Amino acid sequence: MSRTAHARWTGLVAVAAIVAGACGNGGPTSDAGGAAGGTGSGTLRVSGSTTVNPVAADAAEVLRAKGMRITVDSQGGSAGGLAQLGAGQVEIAMSSKEVSDADKARFPDVDFVSTEIGQDAVGVILRREVADGGVTVLDKAQLQALFEGRVANWKELGGPDLAVFVYDKEPGRGTREVLDKYLYGKDVKAPPPPQSDNYAIVGGNEETRAKLESTPGSVGPLSTSFISGHPKLAALEVDGVAPTPATVKDGSYPMSRPLFLVTDGPPAGAAEKFIDYVLSAEGQKLVNRHGYLNRADLGLA
Repeated sequence: MSRTAHARWTGLVAVAAIVAGACGNGGPTSDAGGAAGGTGSGTLRVSGSTTVNPVAADAAEVLRAKGMRITVDSQGGSAGGLAQLGAGQVEIAMSSKEVSDADKARFPDVDFVSTEIGQDAVGVILRREVADGGVTVLDKAQLQALFEGRVANWKELGGPDLAVFVYDKEPGRGTREVLDKYLYGKDVKAPPPPQSDNYAIVGGNEETRAKLESTPGSVGPLSTSFISGHPKLAALEVDGVAPTPATVKDGSYPMSRPLFLVTDGPPAGAAEKFIDYVLSAEGQKLVNRHGYLNRADLGLA
């Protein structure tokens, strides 16, 4: 199977898994620190975005020590979490994208209530040898050409003589939606994946980072917080603006995004306790710990 065929197959499997999870009975999510089970067993279920996941996992660890039963999972990313919330399989969806009209239409009986816990920057991340070779700033037109498979070698963009390999996110991932919105506009559908052996679809942030680190000449969208401490990787300036806390806060970086905990209706019971903790001074320190801007940084607290 070619890389392109494998990429398309991976994307189709991922989407099918999300749909199946939303439509079927679904098993309870679980992790090493929590008991499996639904609300009937007193377990709070949290699932979704791999970007929000580190904050939620740390919060769950603290609250478990206080007697709460919580599971945290991140299969399917933001779209998966929202689908599980819509199907009643979880009480909190983690999302790095806003709830869309399509989400609301798919689950008309669900009252999606989003609580913003902080903000993050989506970076165009590439291997360090490419940045060191001269590619440090790209504009929108260059990035469109790159992700549409119209750039075969980095020398075409002023970089080293090295083949380009693109890792793009699977549909439904918040990171993918932020990139597509920047490249094509809010209501414009991105073009289909290129017919190229130098293109593959990946899932969560950790998988994306591992692929980028192991593939010379690679590039892909990734939360910038996930490259801290990873010297093989670098973040491009986009339209001349670097992804920094200052540019996320003032809105000059074009690919920043809010991070949400989403419930069906206003948070209540265990879900309210969990979200209140994440919004507390102690919980907001967890947001900063993982490289994101918290509500105080954004002037929301």
